[in-house]
Amino acid sequence: MSFSAFGLHPSLLLALRELGFQNPTPIQREAIPPAIDGRDLVASAMTGSGKTAAFALPILQRLATLSAGTTRALVLSPTRELAAQIEEHVRELGRHTRVKTAAVFGGVGMGPQEQALRRGTDVIVATPGRLLDHLRTSCAALRGVEILVIDEADRMLDMGFLPDVRRILAKLPAHRQTLLFSATMPPAIQALAREMQRSPATIAIGRPTTPAVSLSQALYPVPAELKSALLAELVRSGEIRSVIVFTRTKHRANRLAEYLVRNGVAAGRIHGNRSQAQRTQALGGFKAGKFPVLVATDIAARGIDVDELSHVVNFDVPASAEDYVHRVGRTARAEAKGDALMFVSPEEEADVRGIERVIGRKLPRLTVAGFDYSRRAAVKLEIPLQERWARVRAERGRRLRRHQAAAC
Repeated sequence: MSFSAFGLHPSLLLALRELGFQNPTPIQREAIPPAIDGRDLVASAMTGSGKTAAFALPILQRLATLSAGTTRALVLSPTRELAAQIEEHVRELGRHTRVKTAAVFGGVGMGPQEQALRRGTDVIVATPGRLLDHLRTSCAALRGVEILVIDEADRMLDMGFLPDVRRILAKLPAHRQTLLFSATMPPAIQALAREMQRSPATIAIGRPTTPAVSLSQALYPVPAELKSALLAELVRSGEIRSVIVFTRTKHRANRLAEYLVRNGVAAGRIHGNRSQAQRTQALGGFKAGKFPVLVATDIAARGIDVDELSHVVNFDVPASAEDYVHRVGRTARAEAKGDALMFVSPEEEADVRGIERVIGRKLPRLTVAGFDYSRRAAVKLEIPLQERWARVRAERGRRLRRHQAAAC
């Protein structure tokens, strides 16, 4: 089956050919026809299955021949990175149309976003919090929205966005098409669908807790204090070309990135405490191949799409099988091949068994020849809270003494 079977506008078919998209993925085959027909839709499929094009193409099909000077499609996304990625993808697919797009998210100036909202940009891709900021100043005119897409709906709930989503819904026309996409479909998402949709078409592609079949998975048993050294060893040896490394906390992401740089491995980092400029710079540098390692927290698990990403490393074992699937879904996307590795300390073995039960397979255990698993670590990633507070108090004391000395 080819994309031409959907009756898409010639400008969209041309863009698909230029972008190298030959045949639709399963979620695209199932979701595009009812979406083009104007039906509401609830769709679930594993991460990396092509959900963005599954809703972007129907939007562009409707808007391709007419620019009405008002926002006609709104896409809600849980993270800044994902919003930027979706906007870029929609813009690329609509490159031969008159459809204008804009991304609206926090961490950057509001001026250009206000202008895009005031002039009625055709497609707005937004995070809920920043869109509500604009709605409070009355510069966002959403009365003309015909299509609403809620992407990564389960993540929206995880991040506490449901109240914000409901406030936005109150600003939209009651008569609209609503497309709800989610990697998993817990009961809360099903209830949300019943609340906002009318007789939606329901599509579920594959088991939502199953990673892509083209993904190779394995784990490395290793003492917690040696995980950093093991990662550096794998990168330096050439075993890993480009990798996103997921840590449990922002603090651990910072210290791991600093450790890698000190030990000759170029690395960037991305997490919620970094400014938007820093996050954009890190992601851009990683995509451009300026450094092989991007250290991230789960803020990036559903918001990063990198071509030819060779590996994902779970530096810390995820809290749930769903988190594991979302993390490893950053590689082996669109039926490409990829490798997912997990570093497992003895304390984390029970969590691994839980993940293995859900994904339905036991992951192979690997070791690195020549790596000393018994050595003592020179640096610990996790500094005890009491020690961290002591450092904070000491730094405050130093600043106070400097201020007092300057006053004298």
